[in-house]
Amino acid sequence: MSISGPLGSLPIPNFIHKRLFSQSSSNRSLNINNINPHVKEAKYAVRGELAIKSEQYRAQLAKGEGKDLPFDSVISANIGNPQQLDQKPITFFRQVASLVENPQLLEKEEVLKNGLGYKSDVIERAKKLLKDVKSVGAYSQSQGAPGIRQSVADFIERRDGYSADPQNIYLCGGASAGVNALMSVLCASPQTGVLVPIPQYPLYTATLSLLNAQMVPYYLKEESQWSTDVGGMRTALKEAQKKGIDVRAVVVINPGNPTGASLAADHISSVLELAAEEKLVVLADEVYQTNVFEGKFQSFKKSLRELQSSEKNKGGKFDYIELASLHSISKGMVGECGHRGGYYEMVGFDPEVVAQIYKFVSIMLCPPVVGQCLVETMVNPPVEGDPSYPLYREEYDTIFQNLKQRAFALYNAFKEMEGVECQPPQGSMYLYPTINLPQKAIEAAKKEGKNPDDFYCLSLLDATGICIVPGSGFGQKEGTLHFRTTFLAPGTDWVSRITEFHRKFLDEYR
Repeated sequence: MSISGPLGSLPIPNFIHKRLFSQSSSNRSLNINNINPHVKEAKYAVRGELAIKSEQYRAQLAKGEGKDLPFDSVISANIGNPQQLDQKPITFFRQVASLVENPQLLEKEEVLKNGLGYKSDVIERAKKLLKDVKSVGAYSQSQGAPGIRQSVADFIERRDGYSADPQNIYLCGGASAGVNALMSVLCASPQTGVLVPIPQYPLYTATLSLLNAQMVPYYLKEESQWSTDVGGMRTALKEAQKKGIDVRAVVVINPGNPTGASLAADHISSVLELAAEEKLVVLADEVYQTNVFEGKFQSFKKSLRELQSSEKNKGGKFDYIELASLHSISKGMVGECGHRGGYYEMVGFDPEVVAQIYKFVSIMLCPPVVGQCLVETMVNPPVEGDPSYPLYREEYDTIFQNLKQRAFALYNAFKEMEGVECQPPQGSMYLYPTINLPQKAIEAAKKEGKNPDDFYCLSLLDATGICIVPGSGFGQKEGTLHFRTTFLAPGTDWVSRITEFHRKFLDEYR
C-alpha cells in the first residue's frame, strides 16, 4: 500500500497502515464514528464503570484468583436488584408462575397439593390466568391480557377509592418499557423538553438522550428530606421556555430514586396544580409504592381525583390533566426484576394520542406474558382466609422488616461518619448521603481525571468490594458530592466495611 506524494509514490509504514485500515474500520459497516450519536450520548451510571469493575472482581473471586484482594466478597449495592442479593421469591407468585409455564402439572393436582405443598388457591389462580392468556408462549393483546388489566384496575380502585378503567391500563415489560413508550410518543422534536428531578434515576436522562430531546432539570430540596420544590420547577420551566424549549411533561419519582424520599399529599397536589396551569403531562414513577417506611404512600391518581372533586376544580381546571402512573414487579417485596413485568395507567389523554401509543406498543407485539401473570399476582395477592395467605403474609412482612432494618442500620452508620450527611430513610431501596471530601482527595481525583465522587466510590470498591454509584450519575447541585447505595444485601455486617474504609480514606487525604 502506498500514497501519492510530491516526489511520487511513498510506502505507508506498517503501523500507520494498521491504524488507518484496521479490520474494524475497513471490513465492517459500523464503527464508533458512524453509529447513532444519541446512543453514544446516553449515560446509565448504575451499570457503568463501577459495575463492570465489580463484576470483574466477582469473577476473580469465583475462579479462586482473588487471594490478593482485600475482601472476599463483592456487594452489589449499585442497583435495585433484590433477588441477586438473596431476597427470596414469594412462594405464591413463583408457584403460580410454575403452573402457567408448565400447565401439564395441573393434571397432577394431588401431587401438587400433597407432594409439593401447592395450595388450592395457587392452582385456581393458575387456571384463571391460563383461561385469560391461553398460553404464556403465545402473544397477548398488545396492551396486555384483558383479564390481567381488569385485575390491575381493581387493585387501583381498592388502593385509591376511585374507579379505574382497564382500557386505560397498559401492561409493559417493566416500568422502563412504559417510560420508553410514553416518551417516544411525546418527544416530537429536538426542542421537546421534559422536567426531570435532580437527582434522578438515569433512565429518564438516557431515554431523552436517545430521543434527542431536552432534559429540563429541577432540583429536589435535600434539606427538607428531598421534597419537591414547585417554585423551583416553575423557574426551571420558564427558563427553558425562554430558550425555545417546548416543555411538555414533568417526571416525579415517588418514593424517590435515588433519594428514598416519600412525598406528602400536599406536594403531589402542588405538582398537579402546576401541570394544570402549564399543560404538562405528569409521568408518575410509583414503582416503590410499597417500600414506604415513614408515612403512607399516596398515589398521583388519588390526588388528581381528589382535586377534580374539590372546590378548586371550579371551571374544570383539573379535568384535562394528562397523568401516566407506572408500577412494576421489579421492586417492593416482589423483586421479580428478571421477569420484566409492569403497567402504566393513562388518564386524561386525548383518544387520538392513545391510539398512537397503542400503535407504538403494538410494534413490539406485547409484553412478556409470564411477566404479565406476575403483575396479576402482585396486584391480586392472597387475602386473609385464602389457603396461601399465612405464608404470603409471613414472607412479605419478613422482607419488608429486613429492608427497613438494613435501611436504618446504614443510616445510623452514615450519621456517625465524619463529613457525611444523610436524610432519614422514608422509602424505596436507597440512601443518598452527602459526602464532604478533603481538598487533598479532590486534588487526587483531578490528577486521575475523575470526579471526586467517582474517585471515592472506586476507592471504596477497590478496598472493600462494595459497589455503590457516585452522585454524578444521578445529578447533584454544583459544589455537592453524593453517592447512592441500596440496602438490599443480606445482613448488616457489610456496613462496617464502609465505615472502616471511610475513616481510613479521610486519614489518608487530610
